[in-house]
Amino acid sequence: QVQLLESGGGLVQAGGSLRLSCAASGRIFSSYAMAWFRQAIGKEREFVATINFSGVNTYYADSVKGRFTISRDYAKNTVYLQMNSLKPEDTAVYYCTAKTGGYAWSADLYHYWGQGTQVTVSS
Repeated sequence: QVQLLESGGGLVQAGGSLRLSCAASGRIFSSYAMAWFRQAIGKEREFVATINFSGVNTYYADSVKGRFTISRDYAKNTVYLQMNSLKPEDTAVYYCTAKTGGYAWSADLYHYWGQGTQVTVSS
């Protein structure tokens, strides 16, 4: 079992930055691929970014590529999402998630989910 707790959300103006954190507890953090998804009101949950268990490989949605960076700190059992040049369309609840095996961009393949953290970008 893996427990995930997100933090770092908030209100920011367009063009600003936020860093989301996801603290993991439970089973061996280093054996899990991690990802961030988001869900805006009235929309389906969508993939944002993922990082493999070793931290070497990452993959991003086209909508955030070049603006967001996913990383992980094994000493702190934490995965981060650095979000720069934020846009109003980035407004959503952001979820941290984990899975065994390789990384993926389909939510159905992820086993563990956090409660989410709200990110609101004002224009």
